[in-house]
Amino acid sequence: MGMISRVGRKRVHVRLTLWAITLLLIVGSVTMLYPLGLMLAGSTKSGADISANNLIPSFLVNRDALWRKHVESLFNESPQMMRSTYETDAPSFDQLEAPQSPNQRFADEWLGFLKSVNLSTSYYTIGHLHAPLTAGVLPASLRQIRSQLNNQFNGDLFKLNDAMGTNFFDWNSFYLQPPQYLRRSQVPGSRPIDSAVNQFMETQPLSLRVYFSIDGFYCEQFLRQQFPTIEAYNLQHNTHHAAFGELHLSREYPASSTDAERATWEQFVRTTLNLLWIRVTPDAAPFYREYLRAKYTDLNSLNRAYQTSYASFDEVPLIEAPPLQGLTLSDWDGFVQGWTDETTSKLHQLPIGMIRIQCVDFVFQDFLLQRFGSIEKANAALATSFKDVSSVTIPQRDVHLIDFQNRVSSIRWEFLTRNYVTVADYMMLHGRAVCNTVVYCAMAIGGALIVNPLAAYALSRYKPPSTYKLLLLMMLTMAFPPMVTQIPVFLLMRDLGMLNTFWALILPGLANGYSIFMLKGFFDSLPQELYESATIDGAGEIRIFWQITMSLSKPILAVVALSAFTSAYSNFMFALLICQDQDMWTLMVWLYQLQTRASQGLILASLTLAALPTLVVFVLCQRVIMRGIVVPVEK
Repeated sequence: MGMISRVGRKRVHVRLTLWAITLLLIVGSVTMLYPLGLMLAGSTKSGADISANNLIPSFLVNRDALWRKHVESLFNESPQMMRSTYETDAPSFDQLEAPQSPNQRFADEWLGFLKSVNLSTSYYTIGHLHAPLTAGVLPASLRQIRSQLNNQFNGDLFKLNDAMGTNFFDWNSFYLQPPQYLRRSQVPGSRPIDSAVNQFMETQPLSLRVYFSIDGFYCEQFLRQQFPTIEAYNLQHNTHHAAFGELHLSREYPASSTDAERATWEQFVRTTLNLLWIRVTPDAAPFYREYLRAKYTDLNSLNRAYQTSYASFDEVPLIEAPPLQGLTLSDWDGFVQGWTDETTSKLHQLPIGMIRIQCVDFVFQDFLLQRFGSIEKANAALATSFKDVSSVTIPQRDVHLIDFQNRVSSIRWEFLTRNYVTVADYMMLHGRAVCNTVVYCAMAIGGALIVNPLAAYALSRYKPPSTYKLLLLMMLTMAFPPMVTQIPVFLLMRDLGMLNTFWALILPGLANGYSIFMLKGFFDSLPQELYESATIDGAGEIRIFWQITMSLSKPILAVVALSAFTSAYSNFMFALLICQDQDMWTLMVWLYQLQTRASQGLILASLTLAALPTLVVFVLCQRVIMRGIVVPVEK
């Protein structure tokens, strides 16, 4: 029955009042839903859209925004790698412009080249494997390889560490550093886990690979670091280039260039470029042997160091492919850079004219020349406009864009759910967080529904003389914040030997003064005739309590249960203080640990997931709770 009759609603001032109340309720709901919408939108963020504050994530409605997020993940959140590969001036992923349309013919030619030459894994890296900027996130490739290793070792992390030469603390600390063999310091690993990563990379689609462009690396990460503008480069090198895009790395010493350009090329090759891409002509063999003779003095020292049995220095072979590790790699690096004999002060160095650069850029250029005969014919066949062979760039952006256009829906779903998958994965694999939380909440609800009703029933049914004093004492407990009592409770639980147990979590909050006060008021409103009739029929106190009082108190009991659940589920500081053993940590403690090292999007995703159980419980108990509010008012 409505509080205002139909006749009363026809009055103007009553209608205006109702409209004003409705408007206020709408405004209030909007003020509540707007922050919720921002939290939901923020839970999908990565570095590419971290500064956006939209109710609807831009990548859901804008393909350019989705492309930026995709490229960010594809390049493992390395803008330097992106600039080197795409040869773009974009300083970051959020400022990257999406290309209008890919060159399908040129992309197909590149894919055909990759299938024909079958380059090793040292020529490329894999995307969606690492997220250093979006801390804590598990990209798609990392989840996939971790799942494979988990199945291979039946979830036993100790076996994985022993077999793979790793030392992961738990599955949530499992991460892999994607290889980037560009700079001299980046050397291929030799552990079994590195071999497993290489095998995984070989199974991935070509569209998820990022091939190392040495030409792009030379222009974007070497020249631009030394010369902030093209004008500064032209001034020092006495050239007239219009942009850095016109600069290309020569595969051998540029004898016809200016002295400054030759010096820059030599500095890049001798000190910066990874040794994987450096080759030498056979004429360098005498210089290499002379260098080893000067460094080791006698052949026996060389044989002991290299664990070889050469009869003379002339038997030492010239290195064709750079070694991956060990003393041979160190000596080869010294030969390329230059090594000075302290005795004779003579510099032993690989002659600059004998150096050749072997990388995927030049292999692809040779492939096009061999296939089409000239750059003009290649331009006509592939719809390109290269001036000469040295200006041919790898069409990786076209391949990535074509793959992106074919998988827009799946890519959008990946970024919509990635943070939530990471949080769910974290909660499931971290200790016994979910199990502990379920047990804790169940015991808290059960205890609240037994102890509090019993105490309230005794005060309501028997009405002892000190009832109001006891109620006042119970209400006074609400005057002290929980933080004040945590230390005394901790000391008491320690003295009782209950730390790191469920009893330590349950017992301090088993009886709640406010719940007892609320239940007593509800029990007092129940008709006394029911108790008298039950007593006449021979019912005992236990039966009266369970079958009459508790049956009629379901609405208020639902409120007490919800309050107990909320208190136990959201308990963080007390749970951390009482249970310092990680095996006893609850969900809130683990989520706090996650948030201390997580990105903004991951934090918001964890808060969203953490709110779901309370929301589900409230929705399921909504009718019962509303009855607890309405029934006493009607009475």
